[in-house]
Amino acid sequence: MTANLARQIALAAVNDFIWCPSDEFLERANLTRLMRRFGVEGYRDLQRISIEEPERFWPEVVDDLGLVFSRRWDTVVDTSRGVEWSTWFNGGRLNLAESCVHRWCDIRGDDEAAVWQAEDGTRSAISWRGLSGAVRRLAEGLASLGIGPGDAVGIFLPMSPEVAIASHAVAHLGAVQVPIFSGFAAPAISARLADAKAKALITADGSLRRGDVVPMKAIADEALETAPTVTHTIVWRRLGVDVRMVVGRDRFWDELVESTSGDLEAAQVESEHPYLLAYTSGTTGRPKGALHVHAGFLASIARETAYQSDIHEGDRVHFATDMGWIMGPWTVVGCGAVAATVVYAEGAPDFPPDRLWKLIESERVTMLGISPTLTRALIPKGEPTADLSSLRTITTTGEPWNRDPYLWLFERVGGGRAPIVNISGGTEVGACFLSTCVTAPIKPVALGFPALGQDMDVLGSDGEPVRGEVGELVCRRPWPGMTRGIWGDDERYLESYWRRFPGVWTHGDWASVDVDGYWFLHGRSDDTLNIAGKRIGPAELESAAVSHPAVAEAAAVGIPHEVKGEVAWIFCVAKGDERPPSELAREIADAVSHELGKAFKPDRILFVSSLPKTRSAKIVRRAVRAHALGSDPGDLSSLENPESLDEIRRAVSGR
Repeated sequence: MTANLARQIALAAVNDFIWCPSDEFLERANLTRLMRRFGVEGYRDLQRISIEEPERFWPEVVDDLGLVFSRRWDTVVDTSRGVEWSTWFNGGRLNLAESCVHRWCDIRGDDEAAVWQAEDGTRSAISWRGLSGAVRRLAEGLASLGIGPGDAVGIFLPMSPEVAIASHAVAHLGAVQVPIFSGFAAPAISARLADAKAKALITADGSLRRGDVVPMKAIADEALETAPTVTHTIVWRRLGVDVRMVVGRDRFWDELVESTSGDLEAAQVESEHPYLLAYTSGTTGRPKGALHVHAGFLASIARETAYQSDIHEGDRVHFATDMGWIMGPWTVVGCGAVAATVVYAEGAPDFPPDRLWKLIESERVTMLGISPTLTRALIPKGEPTADLSSLRTITTTGEPWNRDPYLWLFERVGGGRAPIVNISGGTEVGACFLSTCVTAPIKPVALGFPALGQDMDVLGSDGEPVRGEVGELVCRRPWPGMTRGIWGDDERYLESYWRRFPGVWTHGDWASVDVDGYWFLHGRSDDTLNIAGKRIGPAELESAAVSHPAVAEAAAVGIPHEVKGEVAWIFCVAKGDERPPSELAREIADAVSHELGKAFKPDRILFVSSLPKTRSAKIVRRAVRAHALGSDPGDLSSLENPESLDEIRRAVSGR
């Protein structure tokens, strides 16, 4: 045991800290450099400056990271239209692709910018110079089709360097990208393309996932039957298989760019020029398109990768994600802004079961991005046997943690030395609200503190701040990465985030702050259960259930009850315990009761082999509840395993 690890364990025994930065880590941290730039010694002082003096803070961030503006802004922030419609870096001009790709040609030209590991074992890499050239050529090809500033372009591709090329090429032109989950069915793709009024779609002939061919071009063709605004489709020959090509609409990527010069300069757009339409699945059938802009999105994401996740120039990053989730653009933009190499992997991270660990070993990944749900899914597949010593940090997001899986990730994957940078924000946030601070001790499952530039608070139902108890997570001031609204629906945007507490962004998460000032999340506030007049988040019930050694995963939902108003049902994925289900169910229910109190003892424990999840491995609780009740689940287009819903129905009916 190293002296530093022994010190961490001793501290954890007293203060519940699991990790403390070494002197070497502190000296190297990007955050330390930024604190010195402001002349402060601690994160809390820097965070205070970031919210109280945005006109001072954000220009220093831009300069510290070398973000490229062709014209400096006149004002940092303008709230004259109301806090809900704040604008940033007003009067400035830039193109995000220059900060994330082109500027690195002369600095890191021959170094790897992107690496690809296909599911069939194929590996390829592209340099910064090669990436920049590919971006320019695709942008020129798109321009030849009439794509220009403000035009929406769908991106429906497997995770590969091509997603970065496509993303930056669209930005290069000043067009607006619409990333779409690579696992979506045709109706979900069509809905997003139609809502965005997309003019073009970039896709692939197909891809591989869990050993099967995903016919992406055929799926796209079906989607385009009800997306009439799309007049051009660009097809990457990923598999080299024959696909139907519609004359006048479809072009192969390689043919589109073969005669381009690669000299097209990036369009210099205004800071508030649209960059990205990021769609989330709503509780109704209509997805929400969050609009993000060039300067604000770049500044917020670059801040996050550099100072919160501590990614450095030359680091090697793999995030188990998809471009259809906000962490896909987070990776492409954030890693590009700091010149880190992105390792892309086609297909599922757990096929075969040790694939993720072998990828870390073979590519010497320094920062792993992973969700709590994926971590829980990997635990039953066995301990990692690969060499994971290259990992310096682990970034997690997506949902609240359970303690035991968190500790497994920290100890078995990070070796007790790599800090878990737990962040939480959202598609509409364009970055994170809360984040672990790598220059401070870390508590298990905590989110650390408010991120730089985020004026966070926890409010009770009366709108007053609360501490030491659970309340609504809110943000009191605007920030650069904030969505500029829901595409085509200003009223929905205002109703979703600004009406609960006027002038304050209400995010829809339960949160709390402990006596040491560390922040924790407790699940979505709209998922909250009200059991006999007592409110509790589903994550707490799930965490208590997962603490039982026979439970791999759990989803807790509230079910109406004539007497109690609402009771908890917990759907559990068991680890192969051979005992009768009724006996195991009693034990799990008792474990939950023991941890949370008798009032919260679940009414039913039901067993299924899998829970409905998105491609980003998030459990969709509303789908669980809807199928348990036989009600309308809303938009389920993001589900990777819709067959799991049939099993939920059978479990409820006892069949």
